[in-house]
Amino acid sequence: MHIVHSIAELREKLAPFQRPAFVPTMGNLHDGHIALVKQAKPLGDVTVSSIFVNRLQFAPHEDFDSYPRTLDADAQRLQAAGCDVLFAPREKELYPEPQTYKIHPATDLGDILEGHFRPGFFIGVSTVVLKLFSCVYAGKPSGVAAFGKKDYQQVLVVRRMVQQFALPIEILAGETQRAADGLALSSRNSYLSPDERIEAAQLSKALRALGDAARATPTPDLLALEAQAMQALARRGWKPDYLTVRRRADLQPPQGPLASEPLVVLGAAKLGNTRLIDNLEI
Repeated sequence: MHIVHSIAELREKLAPFQRPAFVPTMGNLHDGHIALVKQAKPLGDVTVSSIFVNRLQFAPHEDFDSYPRTLDADAQRLQAAGCDVLFAPREKELYPEPQTYKIHPATDLGDILEGHFRPGFFIGVSTVVLKLFSCVYAGKPSGVAAFGKKDYQQVLVVRRMVQQFALPIEILAGETQRAADGLALSSRNSYLSPDERIEAAQLSKALRALGDAARATPTPDLLALEAQAMQALARRGWKPDYLTVRRRADLQPPQGPLASEPLVVLGAAKLGNTRLIDNLEI
């Protein structure tokens, strides 16, 4: 596996290839990232991953400085998974000057749920993803990029961006990888204390219970069910931002009988000092 740190080096390594399979990450890799690499690899003629902790998607009070950075261990895992090129740019490489040109997702998708509780988050995500795409796919007729469904809203934001800009990139959404107790794998799980790690599995259980309750009747009172789910987590010591049932297609609240369209239950809640997100398609 080649490890490169500049855009010029990256493009040199990718020059012989026509269809990169790309997995962008912020590092501190877990089995979910590795599953994406393995899923994407057969779909391209070269497999690329990036590791870059993107300052633009962190608010001033969030964990940019403390976000785990484990490049050596990550590189070993990627090489074992069959990655061909690892792009690990320094901040000055991607942002040699202040990034004043930014991608603003449509408010109906980018300013709800995660975008509401983390204002500007999807502006930072979209901007860095488009920039990484320009580094990886420049001059290429096609490509594939893999993102995990754990970040469900992010997948929709990126997919819509690719459609709007007519980029020749297929977006692969990989299934969420989970621990045996149901906890969605996440780089931020490493922040949890041993007791918090045991309790953390309750988030996926709460989402499952909310989904089951929503599907139990044709026209449920979703607002009441969502409020009950949040209260139940709060009684266990969580600080929930949202637990909600939405349409998979656009993350808007469902209208009419729930049986008429595919749905997803999404949640975000803070346990101690760690904010966790998860979702389940129902």
